[in-house]
Amino acid sequence: MLAVGVVTEVFAPHGAGLPVFDFALCTDRPGPVPTDVGVPVTIEHGLDRLASADLLIALPWTEFRTPPAPAVLDALKAGHERGALVAAHCVGAFALAAAGLLDDRRAATHWRFAELLAGRHPEVTVEPDALYIDEGPIITGAGAAAGFDMCLHLLRREYGAAVANAVARDMVLPSHREGGQAQFLTAPVPEDSRDERLAEVLAWARENLHEPLPVAELARRALMSKRSFARRFTAATGTTPHAWLRSLRLSNAEELLETTDLPVEEIARRVGYGSAAVLREQFTRRRGVPPRSYRRAFTNAP
Repeated sequence: MLAVGVVTEVFAPHGAGLPVFDFALCTDRPGPVPTDVGVPVTIEHGLDRLASADLLIALPWTEFRTPPAPAVLDALKAGHERGALVAAHCVGAFALAAAGLLDDRRAATHWRFAELLAGRHPEVTVEPDALYIDEGPIITGAGAAAGFDMCLHLLRREYGAAVANAVARDMVLPSHREGGQAQFLTAPVPEDSRDERLAEVLAWARENLHEPLPVAELARRALMSKRSFARRFTAATGTTPHAWLRSLRLSNAEELLETTDLPVEEIARRVGYGSAAVLREQFTRRRGVPPRSYRRAFTNAP
């Protein structure tokens, strides 16, 4: 049921100026479908609905250790062959593997079942710590909340950072998390008053991204020692202050590249990099293309 909630929320309408998707849930046996929380979901569409879909996402199901019906596998393969994007959330990757779509590719699934997937399908390179794996026409995501990461990545990839960021803000989620599943498996939920101070410091950092923002300054504002702040930050966010700032800066740079014609030098200044050269180096390393190439992919700017 969580997976159904993830995809229906991400691809639901999110306001003016954002894409509107023709979204549908499909099954090989339309009608009431049982779920893991005991509440059935009535699904109207059969597999024929997949024939015109631009994106197919295989969701997890209880009996994933048993391959889906041949008709399901055929529908997934047919979608891939005609050029649709095919994705899988959590143990939905087992369906893609059974269809042969993960052969000679890297794939993600829930960390608890990564070894099982690798053992059953040795032709698949399973990466148990990845939040999601983008292999071009095939995308796989890890378990539970990592479905949001995968779906937001799909929005970012197809529509750009501005759209992904807007949808993430509407859902009160980070638009991009760096690192693998291991970062989030045992991260405790912070509950004491220091977390209010931490939230205030993070909000201040977002508003002052053009500043250097050393960890010592963030710790001072949180009324903590540098070591305590780093430890508390990781417990609360699942990542380090440096990684969080880098992700935020690159995300803001993406949005500025898409939505403005500001020179790269000015964007670098606004997001807190010392020079355009540093932004180019970080952007290319983390996003795979230099800023100007990224801008050309999403805008008509020169």
